Amino acid sequence: MSIDFKKASLEEVLKHKTMYYEKIDFSIVQKSWELLLPQLNLPFIIHIVGTNGKGSTGRFLSYYLYKKGFKTLHYSSPHILKFNERVWINGRDSFDGELELASKKLQKTLPLYLLEKLTYFEYTTLIALVLSSGFDYLVLEAGLGGEFDATNIVKNDLSLITTIGLDHQNFLGNSIEQIARTKMRSVDTKMIIGYQTSNIVYETALKVKDELKKEFGKNIVVKKFQEFDKYSLNENFASYLKLNLHLVIEAIRELGIDLDLKIFNKVKLPGRCERIKKNITIDVGHNPLAASFIVKEFNNKKVHLIYNSYKDKDYEKVLEILKPIVTKITIISIDDKRVVKKNNLLEICHNLNIMVTSLDKLDQNEEYLVFGSFLVVEKFLKKYEIK
Repeated sequence: MSIDFKKASLEEVLKHKTMYYEKIDFSIVQKSWELLLPQLNLPFIIHIVGTNGKGSTGRFLSYYLYKKGFKTLHYSSPHILKFNERVWINGRDSFDGELELASKKLQKTLPLYLLEKLTYFEYTTLIALVLSSGFDYLVLEAGLGGEFDATNIVKNDLSLITTIGLDHQNFLGNSIEQIARTKMRSVDTKMIIGYQTSNIVYETALKVKDELKKEFGKNIVVKKFQEFDKYSLNENFASYLKLNLHLVIEAIRELGIDLDLKIFNKVKLPGRCERIKKNITIDVGHNPLAASFIVKEFNNKKVHLIYNSYKDKDYEKVLEILKPIVTKITIISIDDKRVVKKNNLLEICHNLNIMVTSLDKLDQNEEYLVFGSFLVVEKFLKKYEIK
């Protein structure tokens, strides 16, 4: 069923937007942004790019800025249960009415052909940009990319580079260097490089700095942060999250804002190694890098893994990494054509000697780890009616 993109509600618009694509056409969102920009009063923009840790880095920073009295918007993706989670405004998820008004502004400003061609992520990125007008800070989390990501239509004032690893190779490249290059070519002024598992990332940053100088005349400043044991979080947070915290603290120093470490202990990080019950931990990670962090958190413990994966992920490597802590696995059913065929997972579990079981009811005496993606966590919470 077709809709009138000039009049439809935001809910209707998003239902008719594609959430994934085989080829990126950056020109559509670029043209849309050129029409919107003259109407907006943009804040200081902090762009977060990387493979892992973008969400927690963005929320640590956004919460801190908000608590320090700055009007702050944090744009992240995807969401777990409700779209409003993607646009976080001054300490809360956005209201339906705010989102609807921003959508109406897009509908009023953009011609029909652009409204029709914008993807789900591009449309929602523009909504976040509209809502940030007049704010002090916009913390803008990239989607899967960097240079040609929808979040890169706006000039950023500071870029934070979280851990970069292999993921989304079909879009970004087949090596750490290629992926890092694609992501860091989004930098406009200054980048601070956070925790990395490979020295190639910093080496690539220096090459990108030279490229951007030659191609666009940009004078990029590259800063590498290396002290990752200086600060800690309370026991409510997974230990690996302190790596992202250190990058945030360096950004706060860069912004010239005084440091109060106690503020970070009150940050809520949904789906980031989050213990939602005494025996249930949920994590939206989906790649080998995330699995390697998680397995360290459960060192000397055993879990019943509830899992599924998108077919473009290295799910075999993920299961291989998690195997030492897994007693059994339940493959949670998800109706989405992006998800790997169940038989593929069954074969890998058989080869790794991981027992596969169904799960009708949760056992309070069993330790569960829900892992694989935002979609896996969402399905689990809904299926087992956990609030």
